Amino acid sequence: MQRGCSPLKVKFFALLRDITGVKETTDFSGNILVELLEELCEHYGKDLTRWIFAPITGDDQERQLSGDIIIMVNGRAIEHLAGLATPLKEEDVVAIFPRLAGG
Repeated sequence: MQRGCSPLKVKFFALLRDITGVKETTDFSGNILVELLEELCEHYGKDLTRWIFAPITGDDQERQLSGDIIIMVNGRAIEHLAGLATPLKEEDVVAIFPRLAGG
């Protein structure tokens, strides 16, 4: 396999596409997932940040995912990987979905 042939890809689903204005992007990077997510939130703004991260409260300055989001790296839920510390590399595909409630 040729190295560097495909950049890290981020895919957005459902209303997250409305927030970002794109279905997918290859314009962002990070060595670990939390770095990528922070870069995405900085670029796309407060609406995306509210979906992805839980509010920081009190003395706890460590980022936590909101309960409204599902993130997968290469088809695997990050809960089954290293969570926000999941390492990323070129050719990875990060998919971000809103949790859908319904009845």
